[in-house]
Amino acid sequence: MPKLKTHSGSKKRFRVTASGKVKAGAARKRHGMRKRSQDMRRTAREGIILFKADGDNIIRHFLRQH
Repeated sequence: MPKLKTHSGSKKRFRVTASGKVKAGAARKRHGMRKRSQDMRRTAREGIILFKADGDNIIRHFLRQH
């Protein structure tokens, strides 16, 4: 059997922290930022930590090499 590859799109969208949580970029941040509140822009800059169940699914199906 050949080695299975990591999903390339997931490598660009998600990052696993040192504690094993999955970090992703914030949604609704591509355009129209001038009409958003400054508070929303500041919060979205950091990205988000996914819920544990979602993060586990991302790691299991896309980021882990088998």
